[in-house]
Amino acid sequence: MKKGFSIIMAAQFFSSLADNALLVAAIELLKLHGAPTWQVPALAPMFALFYVVLAPFVGAFADAVPKGRVMFASNAVKIVGCAMMLVGVQPLLAYAIVGLGAAAYSPAKYGILTELLPPSQLVRGNGWIEGLTVGSIILGILLGGQLVGPRLAPMLLRFDMPYIDTGVDNPPEAAICVIVVFYVIAAIFNLRIPRTDSPLQPLRGGFAALVRDFAQCNARLWADKLGQITLATTTLLWGIFSNLRVIVFAWAAAALGYGTTQASNLAGIVIVGSVIGAVTASATMKLDRATAVIPLGIGVGFLMIGLNLLTNVWIAAPFLVLLGAVCGFLIVPMNALLQHRGHNLMGSGRSIAVQNFNEQACILGTGAFYAGMTRFGLSAFGAIAIFGLTAAAIMELIRRWHRHNGIVHREEVERLLAIARNEDD
Repeated sequence: MKKGFSIIMAAQFFSSLADNALLVAAIELLKLHGAPTWQVPALAPMFALFYVVLAPFVGAFADAVPKGRVMFASNAVKIVGCAMMLVGVQPLLAYAIVGLGAAAYSPAKYGILTELLPPSQLVRGNGWIEGLTVGSIILGILLGGQLVGPRLAPMLLRFDMPYIDTGVDNPPEAAICVIVVFYVIAAIFNLRIPRTDSPLQPLRGGFAALVRDFAQCNARLWADKLGQITLATTTLLWGIFSNLRVIVFAWAAAALGYGTTQASNLAGIVIVGSVIGAVTASATMKLDRATAVIPLGIGVGFLMIGLNLLTNVWIAAPFLVLLGAVCGFLIVPMNALLQHRGHNLMGSGRSIAVQNFNEQACILGTGAFYAGMTRFGLSAFGAIAIFGLTAAAIMELIRRWHRHNGIVHREEVERLLAIARNEDD
């Protein structure tokens, strides 16, 4: 890997660690304030909100400004979101501001990979980044659970600054103060990310021009016979995986009677499995073979339904590892092929922004779907069953769509896969 890749990995690790610890702190803050139960699953779609709203702008911005500076500014916005929680702003709104920082961060993070690495190392690079990201998700969720738990929280609350009333009076607020430190560390690494040789693409035109350019890029990727399949697959998978982290908290409470700290350990186990799957995929998969994993996606939905049959933690733990592993194994090769097609069609920053728009729109939609079922009185078990069945049905439609493309557009699909194979070699 080229010089600078390790710095990108370090910056991503600490930023993602803080994001996921903050999720647990926000869940506990909602519970502490006696918020309605539907607000907990609503955290995932609120985080995704600005990914969707700002999609026409963040990709162009990431291509116009050195990506290390974009990532630095994004972490600063996340710190603002943490400060809003500390001063009493509604946690859902404050968490949406953190999502605003993440929305600007993502095109720069993934875009710099396509600038720094050759196509032959994209799957490997994605494997490292995704493996590190899910590793930071594990540690972040576990860290968040411990920071609001009965051991660390009292220690944090006893700490005080001389002559200054910090106003930090409960465990989730104390946890948020610690989480801010990790965002600061990530920002320091952002400042050391090297400039690449890829030319910057200055912003042209105003609001309408950027929206029009984004719409054209989005249409171009959906029209591409490989782009449309990889985009549809990664969109659905990220929708499932992102909401699964929150759904596990509801399932653990209903099936095992677990609180936030105990449930955070099980959520971490899901991510352990995704690390295993991501690393396995990065070591065994090639770009031209990425679409072969699509049928496995149907199994993800049925595995989610299987959660409802588990009431013993010793059986649930390996099952959650398996569920996470299948998700991780699917995401890495499909993500790499999607980045490859997008980079060739429109440039890295715009490609990632289009990808984020579709994936986060799915997270927003699926999260609202699950939260809505909970809001109208459906139990956690019923909501999980419907969610999993819907996911399996949509993945089957994608599988048939790809098969149709292979029959009707065989020459075009084979040509695009040959390009991926040649560049991967």
